[in-house]
Order: sequence, then structure tokens, then C-alpha cells
Amino acid sequence: MEGRILSALQRLRDWLRPMQKRLIFVDPLCPRSYCPATIETARLGGTEATLLRIAMGLAEDRDVVVCQNRRVGSETVDKVSFRPLADIPRHLGSKDLIIVINSWKVALKLRRDHPDIRIVVWLHCFPGRKHRHLGERITKAGIKTLCVSETHAETVRTFLGFSPGDSRVSYIYNPLRESFRPVARPRDPNRLLFASAPHKGLTQVFEQFDTVRKKLGKELRLRVADPGYLAWETGIIPQGVSFLGRLDPAALMSEMQRGLCLFYPQTHFAETFGLVLAEANACGMPVLVDAETGANAEIVSSPDQLVDGNDIEAIIRRLQSWRERPPLVKARQAFRLPAVISAWRGMIDGQKPQPQKSPPAGHSAHVGPGEIANVRV
Repeated sequence: MEGRILSALQRLRDWLRPMQKRLIFVDPLCPRSYCPATIETARLGGTEATLLRIAMGLAEDRDVVVCQNRRVGSETVDKVSFRPLADIPRHLGSKDLIIVINSWKVALKLRRDHPDIRIVVWLHCFPGRKHRHLGERITKAGIKTLCVSETHAETVRTFLGFSPGDSRVSYIYNPLRESFRPVARPRDPNRLLFASAPHKGLTQVFEQFDTVRKKLGKELRLRVADPGYLAWETGIIPQGVSFLGRLDPAALMSEMQRGLCLFYPQTHFAETFGLVLAEANACGMPVLVDAETGANAEIVSSPDQLVDGNDIEAIIRRLQSWRERPPLVKARQAFRLPAVISAWRGMIDGQKPQPQKSPPAGHSAHVGPGEIANVRV
């Protein structure tokens, strides 16, 4: 009964405030509902955590609604209204903006319901080839696409047949957790970290680590932090690997403040942004990544963290060098929450998208072997 009353009140609010500038996030694909109190225990990915940071940052000066798949009942937390997917506001003003997460199909449906409202699809993934027809339809429908890195945006422009820099596809970086900072403590030269879902190249990382460990010594260890939202076959687990399970932000930060590097030189999975890379750098931890895969070269804070992931001898040489003298790395300011929220406000207010910051040396828009993922858009 209480849920129905709240839902009715929300609908009444829609009628009474049609001219209020609102930002409506629509997340039709999340496997379960979430809010700030549950995000760390809901076994969800970085997309949901990023959406919450952005929604709560923007709610300081505008009306923000988040409509979620599988949510039952409505609630308001820190000025953000969380609603079931069926409660997407129907009576919208001309200044309102709908942001659809990862689904061109849902955006097209909303366009039929709201022919005069600005609609943007916020992609966190690479579009699959079988969805090319949807890309053509969103172009005709006047729906724009927001990506999470310049590399990501250029790949989507190519996918849609747009020219480089076409404003119908833009990008805003994902934000770091503000708490992620370095500390003055020695780093363990034998402690490597993998902190991603297992489908993001962990099988290859195990193979690389096994070869490296045989060369550099049995004291070398790989600690694996798994967010836990996906089971994945990774083959034989080499000696020297330990599993940490899902880490809360404080525990993950501690890992990134202690180890030698984030060991991620895989070439099989292309990141559209790679938040874990940026977070490691923010904690002073260097990242060992393939130079030609996804947005790696754009996200790491210095080109000396890039390597050819197919050249095992180059990987060994880089680790040997870092064990003797770790590089100094830091977060890029473009990834800090104030800069990201500022970019979002500009996009919402219709300002022409501007690069958030010139990419570091070594930047590449090449996506690599995993350039088109088979995902729902």
C-alpha cells in the first residue's frame, strides 16, 4: 500500500511540475536495483557506481530521477529520486533530459513516447555489429550518444559511419572515488594486483603471470580482486595466485597503495574507459597494460606504463625495472569528480562538448582485438 501511495505521489509531482528542469536516468539493463546504501554489496559493476556518483553530484542544483530495472517501490536518497522502470515520468517539460544507460533500443522506445524531449544514450560498452541498424535509427531519431573516453567515442563514430569528431557522439570521463589517494609507504616489489571481472582477460593474465613468475622467482605473487558479478572459466590457476574476492573501496585502495603494480597486460578485452586503471594511478600504483588495447593509452597517466602485451620479454623487463625503481604516477585531474560534474553540467545545458584535457603522450584511439563487443544496446 505504501509503495502505491508513493508511486501516485510521484506521478502527481510530474503533473504539478512540468516545467522543472529534470534529469532522468533510465537504467533498463541492471540485474538488480541499487542505491548508495546497497551499491557495494549488490555485486554490480562500475557502471552503476558511476551513475550514482554523477546523479548525486548533479542533484545539488537540479531535479534528478533514476529509474531502474527490477526496482520495487520508490525512495529519495540525498536528493535523488529512485523509481521503478515503469515510473519513468510521462509529463516532461522542454528543458528536461533523458539519459538512457547502454540501450539504443530503449532510447528509441522513449523517443516514440517523448518526440520533443532531448534523449541521450550513455554508452559504457562497445556496440555489437548486430545492432548497427539501431545506430542508424537513433541518428534519424535525433538521439545523441555519450561515451566515456575519446577512444570510445571515436570507435562509436566509426561504427555509425560518422566523421571523426562528429558532435552527435561526445564523451565525458568516468569519475574517480575522491578517497583514492597515495600514501607514503614502501611498495612490495613481489606483490602484483589484478582487480577486474574475470572476463576482462584474466585467463591471459594468468598465462602471462605464470611465465613471468618462472623468470623472476617464486616469491612473485598475483592477488586477484573479483567484483563477483560474473562467473567465468579462467583455465588453470598458476602457483602464486591468491583470491581476495570482492573488496570494498577502502580495502581496494589499500591494495593499490601497497603493491608493485596493477598487472593487466592482457590483449583480449578492450576497456571503454578502465576505471580501475585510473584508480590505481590515483593511489600511486603504476599500471602495466597493453598499449594498443581499448582506451588504455588514454587513461594511464604516463606512457611508461604501456607495453606490448604479446611480448612477454618486454613485460618481464618492465617488471624487473619497476622492482628496482617504481615509477611515480598520479591521477589525472580530468578524472576527479569536480571536473567530471562540470563537464556533465555543460552537456546538460547544451554547451558544445570540449575535450576535458589533452591526453598524455602515448594516447591512441586504436581499440584492439576486442574492439566490438557483443552487448545489448
